[in-house]
Amino acid sequence: MPEDVPIDFDELSYLTLSYYGFDGNTHVGEMIINKEVASEVVDIFKEIYEKKYPIDKIKLIDEYNAVDELSMSDNNSSSFCYRTIKNTNIVSNHGKGLAIDINPIQNPHVVGDDISPKNGYNFKDRTNIKQGMIIEGDDLYNAFIKKGWTWGGHWKNPDYQHFEKKLN
Repeated sequence: MPEDVPIDFDELSYLTLSYYGFDGNTHVGEMIINKEVASEVVDIFKEIYEKKYPIDKIKLIDEYNAVDELSMSDNNSSSFCYRTIKNTNIVSNHGKGLAIDINPIQNPHVVGDDISPKNGYNFKDRTNIKQGMIIEGDDLYNAFIKKGWTWGGHWKNPDYQHFEKKLN
């Protein structure tokens, strides 16, 4: 991690999480998250596992050399990745371990015609519901919202993959 990162390793937790893959089988993934929310993240993923909510993969961002675009393009669900908010010097909630992206291809960040990841373009239309898409009121959405997380799908420039938690 760069020396100027405003979070210490002891503020982060390493989680192993069971999840249902797109193939319908159980898998185990790894995630780094802020320790303040680690217990509730385990609870959220336990709930969505029990409801068999499909997640393509959960790997550490290190598998992608900490390059978020590579992780998103591979449809990797992840949390901690030290980075700033695009076009700013502000550390993102991912850089604090307080945000999680789920199935980025099925749930792209949409800014007009700019789609991220690019291979999520076919999922810009949220009325044509497909496996792995997060829809307001679905099991994954409800699991996060009832724990006080905010969904990026409600933003002016929707980031459908993104959930974040504000600490008091």
